[in-house]
Amino acid sequence: MGILPNTLRLYAVSDRSWLKDGEHLRDILPLLFENGVTLFQLREKSLAREAFVEEALESKEICRRYHIPLIINDAVDIAKEIGADGVHVGLSDMDIKKAREILGSYAIIGASAHNTAEALAAEKAGADYIGCGAVFSTATKTDVTPLLHSELTAICRAVHIPVVAIGGITEKNLPKLNGSGIAGAAVISALFAQENIGAATRHLRALADML
Repeated sequence: MGILPNTLRLYAVSDRSWLKDGEHLRDILPLLFENGVTLFQLREKSLAREAFVEEALESKEICRRYHIPLIINDAVDIAKEIGADGVHVGLSDMDIKKAREILGSYAIIGASAHNTAEALAAEKAGADYIGCGAVFSTATKTDVTPLLHSELTAICRAVHIPVVAIGGITEKNLPKLNGSGIAGAAVISALFAQENIGAATRHLRALADML
């Protein structure tokens, strides 16, 4: 299917650990979408399958309302079951070609890469975009060495599909990625952990538009 670079401009990735007591993802998504998020990934590593499917269906309804593509992290079977727009697979997740066989040619398939060789392999396998990181130190991925700006730039120059940066990105360090060639930034706590999520989204979107 492919994906337009602008669709990756501000890519929100969910993390329920930032939800306050009594708060639900459905409460947050409209704030994100109304204030500049262009793509949403539902990332659930600990939910039981039934709860994951329920969350995915609820997220899909809100995404459709705002015309925002819904990407499911890793769970290709759930992405197919609920009719998500696509899936993001990590290096240790399902093979890209297998995911394509299951989801079909119209699905968006994103893949993770930490160097140029991995990015080129993902592109060759049929990925529609590359997620590169962690570009900064992050509490979400404690076992990953931050990706050098020079390597990120090399990846962007090597592949012909859009690249989105992820990992430890905040409003303070996002401008440091200017000139790397990325299509956008994928963020978690820079949105979900903020007191005023709407304002944080608007600010990050403005910074992402300057990349």
